[in-house]
Amino acid sequence: MNYTVNANPAVKKILDTVKSHSLGNGEYTRYTLRGEKKSNEYGCADAANILYTVGAFERDEVRRKAAINALRAFQDPETGLFDEGTHHPIHCTAHCTAALELFDAAPLHPFNALKKYSDVKGLYSLLNSLEWVNDPWPAAHAGAGIYAALVLTGGADEKWSDAYFNYLESNADPETGIGRRGAVKAGIKPVNHHLNGWFHYLFNFSFSRRPFPYAEKLIDECIRMYDENIMPSSFGQSVGFQEIDWVYALNRAAEKTGYRYNEAKDRLRKFARGYFDFIFTVPVTDKNWDDLHMLFGLSCAVAELQLALPGEIRTEYPLKNVLDRRPFI
Repeated sequence: MNYTVNANPAVKKILDTVKSHSLGNGEYTRYTLRGEKKSNEYGCADAANILYTVGAFERDEVRRKAAINALRAFQDPETGLFDEGTHHPIHCTAHCTAALELFDAAPLHPFNALKKYSDVKGLYSLLNSLEWVNDPWPAAHAGAGIYAALVLTGGADEKWSDAYFNYLESNADPETGIGRRGAVKAGIKPVNHHLNGWFHYLFNFSFSRRPFPYAEKLIDECIRMYDENIMPSSFGQSVGFQEIDWVYALNRAAEKTGYRYNEAKDRLRKFARGYFDFIFTVPVTDKNWDDLHMLFGLSCAVAELQLALPGEIRTEYPLKNVLDRRPFI
């Protein structure tokens, strides 16, 4: 075994941060170091996500009900949307819906504002309108979120789901396995930006038990991005989602195909060394560590690395990636 890390201190650090954001009665603030400490969609949703990930999910029935009620209260009863303002409303809606699913619960009101996408014509209108070339990362919040929101509430039948994935498969980039055909080559956004967006579609493919389009090309590109240091300078030294995007894409594609399997694991192992050094030392006063949504992204990356490298990342309670239960983060 090449590398073993005791990740329990990281888990404790994460869990202590979540506890420090509790406002009581199932409510959580997203931040404690900026602005007003108030109950927030991403605070509540990501507290649930993180607690599930680290094996500390609420079991007391009264407190579980309080957490469910706190999340449900953010839904607009007329539109059916959750909208916090920092993300696309479809992202926020999918994210809160996915968090409620951890409790075996759902939003109280129908997604009236999303009904126009509930048939194939409306769905394709949405997907065709997205900024696949110019701004694919934020665009994916809507393009992937529509699937998660509808499938988790019974609004995605087999015909609709087939149409959704047929669209992604037929438009996927055969050269990189990332994003829409030709979008990376256009050069308007760097390849890592496209990966950050495409990751959202990949976890929908995984949830639906479908293969990734051009998975071998995806593996080639992820390894190339690492080997040629194409990623941003902050990669592996930040609290957020860019790490889980790359780790998940590379690990799941390699697991699904077996292609360049040992090389993929080698890159993940090398990445993990520097990443855990960062996690152990980053101060809890770091503004992104204090942001429960960003901290959830880091928690997902840690959970995925433990899954990718069996026996090499040790925790008292095995971590669980929420994406193995339902789509969307």
